[in-house]
Amino acid sequence: MTLQIFRTKPIQASDDAIDHGLKRCLSAWDLAFLGIGAIIGTGIFVLTGIAAATQAGPAVVLSFIIAGIACAFAALSYAELSAAIGGCGSAYGYSYAAFGELCAFIIGWDLLLEYGISVAAVANGWSGYFNNALTAIGMPLPDSLTKAPKLGGLINLPAAGIILLIMLLLIMGVKQSAKANNAMVFVKLITIVIFISVAMFNVHPEHWHPFMPFGWFQTLPDGKTTGVLAGASLVFFAYVGFDAVSTAAEEAKDPQRDLPFGIITSLLFCTVIYIIVAGLLTGVVNYKDLNVSSPVAHALTLIGFDWASALISTGVIAGLTTVMLVLYYGLTRIIFAMSRDGLLSAFFSEVNPVTQTPVRVIVVCGVLISLIAGFMPLGDLAELVNIGTLAAFVLVCFGAAVLRITKPDLPRPFRTPFSPLFPVLGMLSCGALMAFLPSLTWLRFVVWLVIGLIVYFSYSIHNSKLAK
Repeated sequence: MTLQIFRTKPIQASDDAIDHGLKRCLSAWDLAFLGIGAIIGTGIFVLTGIAAATQAGPAVVLSFIIAGIACAFAALSYAELSAAIGGCGSAYGYSYAAFGELCAFIIGWDLLLEYGISVAAVANGWSGYFNNALTAIGMPLPDSLTKAPKLGGLINLPAAGIILLIMLLLIMGVKQSAKANNAMVFVKLITIVIFISVAMFNVHPEHWHPFMPFGWFQTLPDGKTTGVLAGASLVFFAYVGFDAVSTAAEEAKDPQRDLPFGIITSLLFCTVIYIIVAGLLTGVVNYKDLNVSSPVAHALTLIGFDWASALISTGVIAGLTTVMLVLYYGLTRIIFAMSRDGLLSAFFSEVNPVTQTPVRVIVVCGVLISLIAGFMPLGDLAELVNIGTLAAFVLVCFGAAVLRITKPDLPRPFRTPFSPLFPVLGMLSCGALMAFLPSLTWLRFVVWLVIGLIVYFSYSIHNSKLAK
């Protein structure tokens, strides 16, 4: 018998007739706010300062522009595929339709790592801001409850606890989660407005000189990379949220119309915000002072605006919460889709009849991620994030170009302009950002993929719906 590992599942423009058990309740603006909720968070409140101080200097603005352009090409391909394929959702579903089962499994397996570790990493950052807030009111937690064992503590309790709280919110239902997300997005947008309002009147242009102290790119003797391009590879993590929008395809009221709107609107809005904030942040203080876990609040403290710094910290807590909420949501929907296709155990494809959410997946993910967040330090987590997402984006761009050839008559409510030029540019730009990542990141990526291939050939290939 021939081993058919490149089986593809049928492409259809809509899955409204499919009884998948999930409730269609998200509007176009709900999807846009999901994207904004995931994108505006760690990137603007943490990575901006770290990238400026260690990799790009004031030219971190260019890093955000380069990463944003790469994401824009990928986002256009995402929008075309989401409009054409509808219910497949995420890079996993698009790869399944374009390249077949094996490639889809690899991308799905990769996204499990990226989303899960991202949630745990953001939870670590959230924990730091939360404990700072407690310290400000005279109720600090002891180090033993805020640090991982590797850092001399027992457990990072706030990081583990916030994951479990978000787990309960997701169990309640996606519409309730979306409402909570919308409220927190509003809070952090006010936070950003406060920063911009204060910073724009306290810019000192001399802080922008030298503009590019680390050059475009260089590899240091210890294997680490610096420069504008290396900074772009780092801040790319800030843009991951628009992929999470596509995972909501099966719960969107009109996925063919609403998904492209949510993806493109959230990406464009957040890119503009990132550029403005990065420029102002490096203009109010010297970039060398920004290598801290809370650079935006820290910068306002340095220039004497303690009240604004306190408000920023409050907004950051809300901002990072929305990032965790949306990425956690995306993770559960990818696992649900892979389970329903037979690539993972059918245990994960059960939908609770009351809440109409995949409760089993939500609980298992919540427990595992809370343990990872509680017992692994932020540095170890952050190193595992970007490369897989970039690989997924490359394949999505490739898939958009391939389906134009193999399925030219497929209805496409949204079409990527200048195809195949834009999809090819997306492949090249995302692939280049992968090349600028450290070698250790590549090694860990390969190890995770090898584990995935073992799972596929020992279980998935024999149990998938296409195999049957």
